[in-house]
Amino acid sequence: MCAQNSLHHGYVDVECKRLRGATIVLDVPTVTGCENLVMAAALARGRTVIENAAREPEVEELALVLNKMGARIQGAGTSIITIEGVDELHPIEHAIIPDRIEAGTFAVAAAMTRGDVLLDGARPEHLDAVIAKLRAAGVHVAAEAGGLRVRGSAEIRPLDIVTQPHPGFPTDMQAQFMVLACLARGQSVIKEMIFENRYMHVPELCRMGADIRIDGRVAVVRGGSKLTGAQVMATDLRASASLVLAGLLASGKTEVLRVYHLDRGYAAIEEKLRAVGAKIKRAKQ
Repeated sequence: MCAQNSLHHGYVDVECKRLRGATIVLDVPTVTGCENLVMAAALARGRTVIENAAREPEVEELALVLNKMGARIQGAGTSIITIEGVDELHPIEHAIIPDRIEAGTFAVAAAMTRGDVLLDGARPEHLDAVIAKLRAAGVHVAAEAGGLRVRGSAEIRPLDIVTQPHPGFPTDMQAQFMVLACLARGQSVIKEMIFENRYMHVPELCRMGADIRIDGRVAVVRGGSKLTGAQVMATDLRASASLVLAGLLASGKTEVLRVYHLDRGYAAIEEKLRAVGAKIKRAKQ
């Protein structure tokens, strides 16, 4: 697309009077990478074709918003996206889709605490893989008018999970389901196939009493161990969420440090959990 790139003091500077359309084949279907290309191509001169595009709902929603602003984008939600560049975009008003990972996180929270929660506004069609694994674990999940009902069960069954690009099981739900697997009577196997080194929450969960063994991309969870409260360190966004969930299960007090990671993806999570009965508070702002 013919932009000039340079690196200055650790920052990448990109300069171009106007980009030109091109055919771009992604090595992997990256969501953020695809979204950036779509936005750049919307105002580029000519046609851009993105092959092996990410198919997540967020990519489809971005294309919908841009099209409402005057862009000409086709194929979002499939593996090939075609963009005809336009000269300008115009302002609009738009209500964004619910966060499917936030909804999935609260679904796991309800499942593992044997709760009965209605996730108001959650879209089941965005959570097919998550719902399938919850049901495989013995959790009751059903669509209701305007949302998703989740009821925990007395016994959680072991799980086998492999993270994959959408519509497969999302990597952003891997850590939360690992906590759920700690409840199961038996062995669960989780394979992280999207990102390397995404098991940084495991040592913290083990600090709380979890029995988890890591071998490369594979995590083996032996469920049934009782979790106890501890001071744990959040290392990234989804790891933070998993530690909060573990704290809901653990006996005693759990303190999660570095919750600024958590705030990147969950708005006032402690208030939402407290509203449905959790004993949780933010110690420091």
